[in-house]
Amino acid sequence: MYAIIKTGGKQYKVKEGQKLRVEKLPYDVDAEVELTDVLLVSNEGDVKVGTPFVEGAKVVASVIEHGKGKKVINFKYKPKTGFHKKKGHRQPYTELEIKNIQA
Repeated sequence: MYAIIKTGGKQYKVKEGQKLRVEKLPYDVDAEVELTDVLLVSNEGDVKVGTPFVEGAKVVASVIEHGKGKKVINFKYKPKTGFHKKKGHRQPYTELEIKNIQA
């Protein structure tokens, strides 16, 4: 059984027991999270597609940790003018473990 959910402006295919990194969510560690934006649910060939969301479907997950991703470097350079600019960015994330998919 799997589902396609939407969170943080992105879509993810999830299964029970899977660990997943998503955009940072405002929940504490070890909190239970209900994701209700379920776009599709598949249960052994029985597929339910939502318009845009499946009615009554939800995915229950628990928050494992919060953290920051790898550093991404943005470097701008123009030759012969002495112009250079360097910036770094680390995107915050929340790691979830999918506990249950309810159709």
